Amino acid sequence: MKQFISILLIAGFGILALVEQSKSHPNQYIMIGTMAVFMFGLFRLMKKIPSKKEDEDDTKI
Repeated sequence: MKQFISILLIAGFGILALVEQSKSHPNQYIMIGTMAVFMFGLFRLMKKIPSKKEDEDDTKI
């Protein structure tokens, strides 16, 4: 449930950034804030995905 809420928040901030960008005069502070939250959320989700390099290193030993 917590991961689902995180995905919704990341998608929401991504959509907000796209909508703000489409305006003729986008607010730079909103753009910076939404992109920062979007990147932080992606970082948190990607942290949970195991790396392929770790699997390759185990097979070489």
